[in-house]
Amino acid sequence: MKGVIINYKRGVTTQTNNQMIVLPETVDSREKAEKLVGKTVTWTSPAKRDIKGEVRSAHGKKGAIRVLFEKGMPGQAIGTGVAIN
Repeated sequence: MKGVIINYKRGVTTQTNNQMIVLPETVDSREKAEKLVGKTVTWTSPAKRDIKGEVRSAHGKKGAIRVLFEKGMPGQAIGTGVAIN
């Protein structure tokens, strides 16, 4: 399954650099998003390096998920695709 990185997980004054909000292609509800918890997510950088993460929870009511990556993600990752396995 594929998805698109929407943004960092953030609050009003804070930003968590190793957690991203991802919108999967075929998921459109919170119930479907909760079934993806525990799956592996891989982002490939322009330098062909893979950064792996894990789906931790659903985010919101429209099917977005929160992914915890192994290290901080660059800003250029926003708007790019990821693979959800």
